[in-house]
Amino acid sequence: MAQAMRPNTVGGLFATDGRPHPLQDTLLAVTLVLGITSFVTAMFHDLHLLSSWTGLVGIGTGAYGQWVSETTRERFGLILGLGAAAVGFFLGMAHGGLFGGVVG
Repeated sequence: MAQAMRPNTVGGLFATDGRPHPLQDTLLAVTLVLGITSFVTAMFHDLHLLSSWTGLVGIGTGAYGQWVSETTRERFGLILGLGAAAVGFFLGMAHGGLFGGVVG
């Protein structure tokens, strides 16, 4: 019986379905960059505006990316970016918030 051979992608963490996903890959990259930026800048008190805003935008792009993601690879990277963005956002809020020192 002739059958088509397909690669076993069920068990791989970074498995793809073999098709391009430009929107999902872009959201993944943006979420990771914003998450890393937010996380790193949250370690400095004076950069709370940058960390809180990049964290907030990173949470938004990561949430939308999770909604439209199609592969495990995309979801894995988005969760890493979302976690970093959330930690950066919350630390930025604790250090002064989105408008701390600018308004008022």
